[in-house]
Order: sequence, then C-alpha cells, then structure tokens
Amino acid sequence: MHREFRSAPLSKRDLFVTVGPFVLLALALFALAYWILDPSPPRRVVLATGVEGGAYAEFGKRYAKLLKADGIKVELRTTQGSADNLRLLRDPNSGVDFAFVQGGADPAFTAPEEANAGLVSLGSLFYEPVWVFYREDADRGLLKGQPFASLAQLPNWRINVGAQGSGVAVLMDKLIAANNLDTSQLSLARLTQAAAVADLLEGRLDALVLVSAPESPTVQGLLRAPGIGLLDFAQADAYSRRFPFMSAVALPRGVIDLGRDMPPHDVRLIAPTGTLVARESTHPALVQLFVQAAKEVHGGAGWFQSAGAFPNPRNTEQPLATEAERFYRSGVPFLQRYLPFWLANLFERMWPVLAALVAVLIPLARTVPPLYEFRIRSRVFRWYGQLRTLEAKLGMHDPAELTRELDALEQRVERTTVPLSYFDELYALRSHIGLVRDRLKALAALGSPG
Repeated sequence: MHREFRSAPLSKRDLFVTVGPFVLLALALFALAYWILDPSPPRRVVLATGVEGGAYAEFGKRYAKLLKADGIKVELRTTQGSADNLRLLRDPNSGVDFAFVQGGADPAFTAPEEANAGLVSLGSLFYEPVWVFYREDADRGLLKGQPFASLAQLPNWRINVGAQGSGVAVLMDKLIAANNLDTSQLSLARLTQAAAVADLLEGRLDALVLVSAPESPTVQGLLRAPGIGLLDFAQADAYSRRFPFMSAVALPRGVIDLGRDMPPHDVRLIAPTGTLVARESTHPALVQLFVQAAKEVHGGAGWFQSAGAFPNPRNTEQPLATEAERFYRSGVPFLQRYLPFWLANLFERMWPVLAALVAVLIPLARTVPPLYEFRIRSRVFRWYGQLRTLEAKLGMHDPAELTRELDALEQRVERTTVPLSYFDELYALRSHIGLVRDRLKALAALGSPG
C-alpha cells in the first residue's frame, strides 16, 4: 500500500525552538544595553533663571520655546540670581538641572575644585555688564562737580547692591573690597530689583547696581529713563586685569537710540560673562539640546558682541561638559541634522553598543542552522533506535508480534512531518523498515523461532 509522508516548507515549531533562545538572548542584551546607556533623556527639566523682568527670565522663555519643539518641557524657576542658582544646583533635593550663572558670583567656596565639584559648564553665553544707574539730579554734594567715573566716589551714597542670593551682591562685595572702600561710609541697600528701581525713580536711592545682559527690560527702561545717568567705568581695563572673569566692553554711541543719539558717547563698562551651568549627572542628550538652544538664542550680534561670538567655551569657571565641548568642536551631531531629535539621539548613543552586540551575536547566529538541521534529523533518527531494538528481537520473539510492532512503528513514521528538503531521511528510514519486514517474512515462512 502506497503511503505519502506529510511535508511542510518549514517547520515553524522547530524553527521557533531553535531560534527562540537566540532571539531572546539578543533582546535581553539589547535591553540591558538600553538600560545601562539610558539613551532617552527625561522629558521634563528645571531651569533656574533669575528675578522676574531680568535678562535670565527672558532668556529662559526662549529656551523653553525651543526645547518644546523637541518634546522637552522646561520648567522655569525664578530666583534671586546667580548665587541662589548655584546653591540650588548644589542641593540634590532642589530638582534644578540647569541654571544661568554670572561670572564671579560664587560666594560658597574659595577652592575652585571644591566649588565646581559636580557642576559643569555649557559655555559662556553673553556679556553681563555692571550697570550702575544713578540720579543726575540728586547731587547733594556727592559728586562735587566731578563726573561720575569710579566706584571710589560712592561714599555717602544711598546705593542698592542687590538682594541676598543674587550675583550682584556677591560681585559688589568683591568690587568694593578692590576699591578699598570703607563699608561704614556706604549706605548699602539689599532690595530686590523691582523695589530698588522704584526707590531710585522716586528719589529714595541715589544709585543702584544691576548685572545683566542689555536684553533685560529693566535695563532697557532705565537707559531711557529721564534724569537717570549711567556710570562710565574709566578704569574698565584695570578691572579686566584684576578679575579673570571680567571683560572691558563699551556701550557704543547711539546704540540705544540712533535718532536721539543715545548715548551721546561711548560708555566704558565692565562685564562678567553669563554662563549656563548644569549638574554633572544631567543626561548628555539634554546638555546637547541646551547648548544648541544657546547657539540659537545667543548667537546673533548684540550691543557688545558680533554675530557668532557666543556661545563659546572660554571664561568658564566650571569645567566644560563633554557634550558642550563636542558641540563647539564639531557643531550639531550629524544625525540630528536630518532626523528627529529622539531618533537621532537613540541611534547616536546606541550604535557603538549595537555594533559590539552584533559582533558577538553573528558568530552565535552561525550555530542556528546546524541546530535546526540537527533537530529535524533527530526527529527521523529517533525511530532508528526503535527499529534497531525491534531488529535485535528477531529470532527471539514471535514474528507476528514483531510484525505488529513494526506496523505500529511505520505508522508513526508516516505521521512525522518534516520539510521537503529532509524527505531523503524519511525515505531511507522507510527502506530500512522494509528490510526488517522482509527478514520477518522470511522467518515466518520458515516457521522457525530461530
């Protein structure tokens, strides 16, 4: 009786059993690499800015808008200023990830390596001139007919030097000490910026000090306020030599208002550099995004710099972050120029590990075909064991009983499903079963038990 073996183009079950462990191992290794590398940054970060109406607050809004396009929510936290921002960055429970920091505003430590432990810089962003605004009609003998050109002329003035926690207060302490001024002769106020501006305009203060980029609405308003003058630092170059974080800059004639020729002459100013500081543990992808945003926000021409001058890696009091250094060296990463940020970042951070894993998995993958072949062939070869046992019983058992066992074995073999490419194994087995059957028939014909 002719019987046909059942066939399948491919044994899905055997393929799954053979390939499954390899696939699971690969997935486990990829998952472990993803967990260790953590390529996807947090979707929410906190940026400490400064007082409402200040330049830091205005810049913070621009950063938040730019990063929103990449799916990052930037929470802006108002503070009293740079000293407050540094304190928050050093506090592990504050939740602050990034902060604007004014050069020379750190009051916490004297040792740079101790002060900067756990902090990194994303670069210098802009000049922050020291603006000393004063009332022109409040002479009271303070200037004695002389032009206001030096901080040494401040004794007996009622002057606001910034609220506690602001970088202004810390910087002014350094400048007062550098001018050898007797603080007992100074009437120093430490009001918030809004309160100090109101007191200056109403005559309760003679002067106030701001350290801010010219984009600050407060600075813009005071530059145009009638009766308010601006200190021309005659010793600007000397300050830049005494303090490494300070630069001598000039407010060009007419830059405020060309039509009204404001100011009527160049005004010399001293300017720390504003920087963006992050925790060292901040996700590298976020650092990359923020430094790109810094280029967008601060890269244009301004009152004190030409286009492209900022951001830059110079004049930073904290060590430069690795991702920021990479940006200043090579620009925007290649993949981010053509792919969405999340996808480019994933490929960029995972590809070295993926390449290593592939290098490991390729040799392992070569074992899959032999294992698959062994599993298919073993399905056929296992019947040979039973056939060999049955053949060993020839001459010792009843041929009729052995014939029934052989028939049962052949039926099981016929139910075996293998791919067509392995049918030769089944046909060989069937022919061997036929040989054993012929011997059984010969024994039965002889009617001999042996």
